[in-house]
Amino acid sequence: MITLKHLKIIQSLHENGTLTRAANALCLSQSALSHQIRYLEAKLSIDLWAREGRNLRLTKAGVLLLQTAQQLLPILEQTEKTLKAYAQGRQGILRIGVECYPCYEWLTRIIGIFLQKMPDVEVDIINKFQFSGHEGLLNHHIDILITPDIERKTDIHIETLAQYNLVLLLAGEHPLVHQITITPKDLIHETLLTFPVPLERLDILTQFLNPAQVKPKHIKKIESIELMLQMTALGRGVCVLPEWLADEFIKKYPLKKIRISTNGLSQKLFAILRQQDKEIFYIQRFIDISKKMADSTLNTKTHYS
Repeated sequence: MITLKHLKIIQSLHENGTLTRAANALCLSQSALSHQIRYLEAKLSIDLWAREGRNLRLTKAGVLLLQTAQQLLPILEQTEKTLKAYAQGRQGILRIGVECYPCYEWLTRIIGIFLQKMPDVEVDIINKFQFSGHEGLLNHHIDILITPDIERKTDIHIETLAQYNLVLLLAGEHPLVHQITITPKDLIHETLLTFPVPLERLDILTQFLNPAQVKPKHIKKIESIELMLQMTALGRGVCVLPEWLADEFIKKYPLKKIRISTNGLSQKLFAILRQQDKEIFYIQRFIDISKKMADSTLNTKTHYS
């Protein structure tokens, strides 16, 4: 039978590369670790590792076992943390996954208020997933996913936190700066600066440019919002942000915001959780606080000078 010990062994061997380093990481002697490996392979009647000099290489069977370890160990570790929290009298651990680059500052404010209201709850923020955020939720790696994208499934619960406008930001001296609205053709010769997300998740493409069969001259992905805004202010491109966030940065950078199309381009922000968790008190409290903060911060009406 494959045990938790075996999963930890294969993960440690993968992470450390050699038997000696893996044994040290697991606080085992090299002979004890070798015995465990031989025992597991004999039990399964298949080789899991192949030696290459002093290094170990996973076989096809070993890769399958490693993938299982990578899926199960985070769940078990989080479960252990939660159980320890219960034992220590704390109410639990809230693990929040984020798939919204512009939302971090807003989320930071929410967490600050939440921790004041719920001091016995521990909060972890996760923004990088081995798979997708939705899979992380269903695999119990996170408890809530904050995202503008939803996949409707029978075993998840969706809460709409906010609806807000997206606006185009450009330099104060940009040729388009005096326009009231932007049309798709206005962006044909522009460099569009975006966050590093798949293009099929960019509303400016899927809802605005693609239907008009228009492409910007270049699309450049940038991890840092500050760098993106600096490049926009220097005329190195244009970018799209939620209006509530654009209003904050216009105070800091020489930028101008312009409405995207006559009717505007709106986006929703969702909190997604497992159906079985929607009655947990501290999760309900987090969502209530998020909605109130979103109502005062994100749900803003558009004003243009």
